[in-house]
Amino acid sequence: MAIVSLHSAATALSALNTDLDVTANNLANVNTQGFKASRVNFQDLLYQERALPGTENANGDQRPTGLFVGLGVKVSGTQVDFTNGPPLKTSEPLDMYIDGVGFFRVRVEDSRGNGGVAYTRAGNFTRDSQGNIVMSSDQGRRLEPGIQVPQNAIQVQVTGDGRVFALEPGQAAPTEIGQIELATFVNPAGLKQVGENLFVESGASGPPITGNPTQEVFGEIKSGFLEASNVDPTMELIRLIRTQRAFEMNSNVIRAADDTLRAVAQLRR
Repeated sequence: MAIVSLHSAATALSALNTDLDVTANNLANVNTQGFKASRVNFQDLLYQERALPGTENANGDQRPTGLFVGLGVKVSGTQVDFTNGPPLKTSEPLDMYIDGVGFFRVRVEDSRGNGGVAYTRAGNFTRDSQGNIVMSSDQGRRLEPGIQVPQNAIQVQVTGDGRVFALEPGQAAPTEIGQIELATFVNPAGLKQVGENLFVESGASGPPITGNPTQEVFGEIKSGFLEASNVDPTMELIRLIRTQRAFEMNSNVIRAADDTLRAVAQLRR
């Protein structure tokens, strides 16, 4: 009866509302450094089996198709797109862009990340009052392993393979003060998003694989550049329009089911 279509359309409205929330978050972060867009994956629900395929009649003929009525849809999960965002030139030596695979490692509270380490593609780093290289965020997450720039350094340089050099007054050549390490995962889509442009390890992502830039699968560091958000505003607006139209269509299904139930209720009048 119409009650099935009523509930199926209701599940669609709930799922589409989640899709709208994810799209809104993508568009809100269109200018967030290192942000990765997410998409919603859907899956259908259970089916009512009203007739099975392959059943035989009295003549031994088999029914070629079955009769199944679906009970709606639900959101199966959100999936992050880790495609590289475009590089933005800043000319700041501690702004870093990973050209290829890899995440920067930063120190967080033990309660937030496995082993107190989180991962990010946002390379907007600076120095704190002690000279430590930290993220330019409200929390100032420290780069891991820690690198401390001398207080009197007049120039800082980061090479493509992640080595950090500092030039102090009176020196003829800069001195190497640290090595930036990157991390990657077998399944980066399984990382848990915790805000602040950070991801943390989960059971689905697998343990981190660490190494230096340009070695093995890891990308090269481009100093003086930042990775922009990989959100495509045009595609997000198209997705928004599709979501709106799907919402309208399922609203019409609910209205049609309501009209049908009203007609049934008034049959005795």
